[in-house]
Amino acid sequence: MRAAGHAATSSAAAPTLQSAKVSSRDSVAACRAAGFARQNRRSVTLQLLLVSDLHYTLPQLDWVVQAAPSFDLVVLAGDSLDISSTVPLDVQSVVLLHYLELLKAAGQVVVCSGNHDLTGPDAHGEQAALWLADARAAGVPADGDSIVLGDTLMTICPWWDGPLGREALDSRLLAESARRPARWIWVYHWPPLGSPTCWTGRRNYGDADLHDWIARFQPDLVLTGHVHESPFKPAGSWADRIGKSWVFNAGRQIGPVPAHVIIDLAAGTATWRSLMGEETLLLTDARAPRRVVF
Repeated sequence: MRAAGHAATSSAAAPTLQSAKVSSRDSVAACRAAGFARQNRRSVTLQLLLVSDLHYTLPQLDWVVQAAPSFDLVVLAGDSLDISSTVPLDVQSVVLLHYLELLKAAGQVVVCSGNHDLTGPDAHGEQAALWLADARAAGVPADGDSIVLGDTLMTICPWWDGPLGREALDSRLLAESARRPARWIWVYHWPPLGSPTCWTGRRNYGDADLHDWIARFQPDLVLTGHVHESPFKPAGSWADRIGKSWVFNAGRQIGPVPAHVIIDLAAGTATWRSLMGEETLLLTDARAPRRVVF
């Protein structure tokens, strides 16, 4: 079994959805005026909402459903369920499938599994999020699926739990790399080893295999979660650049509003919002900017 994640908390006034909309529009206008979106003008206009590690927190799921119509795509990057909850996993999965239906009705949503989402052995005897097969049957792209949005390919990676799962994902990434369009995005629950997006405040807690895959294939964006604390620690971060690849991890916080990242591909911006405040970067930046919330 691969290891589980961590939790993070902080305290401040939560940003409202309306303020998120206004700030996002301001960021788009500013970046277009400055010319930062030049390289993406031929791209589909796509604004993503990244959340992860909701851990069966129903008020946060409610917030995501309410926020969804403001975005072109909602990404749930793993650990939607919670193995420590008193609610059985089979009951949790039924509730999550209902939320996925609501999100699909509001727009486009994709979901990958995390370590808390595993509900039983797959055909090879390795643990898997079996309930996500029902999500896929309902039209929600999930583990093992890929979607194409304009010139963007999104690869949804499962939480693999053994050598066969790892080998299957390695083969899949190789095949996907042969057909990558202008932009390639991965959804993968665990951040890469050696990145500030995997810093717990005490140690680097990342996925060595993902680090190697990023170095090998250089996707444009990798949307992760799993390590709850990293955006809330001075030596950690919600964003990192590895070669040409951006890695994002929104982290986990208390309260009804999840920590989240808004990525605007047309404007070329990414913004992290949490109880601690807000930070924004340009996707054309050579590296993640200095932290400003501390």
